[in-house]
Amino acid sequence: MLEKMFHLKENHTTVKREVIGGITTFMTMAYILALNPSILSSAKGMDKNAVLMATALAAFIGTMAMALLANYPFALAPGLGLNAYFAFTVCGSMGYSYKVALLAVFAEGIIFIVLSLTNIREAIFNAIPTTLKKGVSVGIGLFVAFIGLQGAKIVTKDESTLVKLVNFKENFNTVGIGALLAIIGVLVIVVFSYYNVKGSLLLGILITWGLGIICELAGIYKVGPTTPSLIPSLSTFDITAIGKTFGQCFDKDIIKTIHIFDFITVIFAFLFVDIFDTLGTLVGVATKADLLDEDGKLPRIKPALLADAIATTVGAILGTSTTTTFVESTAGVAEGARTGLASVVTGLLFLVSIVLSPIFIAIPSFATAPALIYVGFLMISAVVDIDFNDFTEAIPAYLAIIAMPLTYSISEGIAFGVISYTIINVCAGKFKKITPLMYVLSVLFVLKFVFL
Repeated sequence: MLEKMFHLKENHTTVKREVIGGITTFMTMAYILALNPSILSSAKGMDKNAVLMATALAAFIGTMAMALLANYPFALAPGLGLNAYFAFTVCGSMGYSYKVALLAVFAEGIIFIVLSLTNIREAIFNAIPTTLKKGVSVGIGLFVAFIGLQGAKIVTKDESTLVKLVNFKENFNTVGIGALLAIIGVLVIVVFSYYNVKGSLLLGILITWGLGIICELAGIYKVGPTTPSLIPSLSTFDITAIGKTFGQCFDKDIIKTIHIFDFITVIFAFLFVDIFDTLGTLVGVATKADLLDEDGKLPRIKPALLADAIATTVGAILGTSTTTTFVESTAGVAEGARTGLASVVTGLLFLVSIVLSPIFIAIPSFATAPALIYVGFLMISAVVDIDFNDFTEAIPAYLAIIAMPLTYSISEGIAFGVISYTIINVCAGKFKKITPLMYVLSVLFVLKFVFL
């Protein structure tokens, strides 16, 4: 049955490999169950428990849709960045209620469904040159590694240089020990990978977490306001809390508070960032999984994009910000996941997490960070496929690569790459290389920088 549904042999994979990949992807994404409620609850009226359940359900539905519609090992959940825009811009500086923001996300999802059914998003994906896709994959690798370094507090903020290495001596029992354990976790994964130990990423996460628990019991790691206990504990969970956000985007009273031009701007902002974050993630993960065909195109991209659009629409109804494909899917791919069976595993774990959320939330960021750092290393391998002797190809790829981690945005990296590719090739007289859609994308990105 599984073979018939997911074509495991055709994709050179096994049930065991898919299960391990699905678990690994979930482990690297589990932080969203804690982080999304924390961010969205900043919007007045949004209940943390309701948002947590909406987050888990949206991730379950979106990831299952990806598995069943597209048969890809890509997992979905409410995206970072867009949830901050939701809470701090739309509901903060713009003064809208969370219900209006949810309505904007719902409208964005409907537009995405239409675009996915009309091949527009697929055409955008296929219009991006292969070399630029390679650059996007490398840039996402650096971005993922940077997320891991930050999550482990190995890299911290600095007023003068923006970032710096953590001071291990300062606050060693909180930040320092976590950073040290993350470094040990990276070494564990590297050694396991060298000896071809199956499930090396998952084992690295679990071993790092286990070491953290030992340190907590020994008093080396101290629990505090910013360092929660690493020991999971079950607690009762009110399933009815979802009613506080479910369907609130359809509240008839919110129409009176909407300023139409501001509302259109909000929808466009959600739409623009989401479409290119999704496309960038699909490019990066598909490149790592060797899923692109000889023309650099992703087979079955239409159902993959449709699954993403459905997830956003359903997520808005449930009560969460834009649901999108997660770059952490690369962790599962690195463990050998190649089909939707891995996504089924990830999706089911998100469903179970509604009841067992205290267990999954107990996994600290410094335990998942080693997997992200190592995945970043795996993804930058695509840089060897970039022809650095051809400046018209290499410079746009280079700009996309450095922009993603430095701007903390996949979509901004794509924007840098697309605009520079068009301008450089026009100046070089290589007009035939540039597809009409690349010109359109370049103009849209420029307008985005001007007006958003």
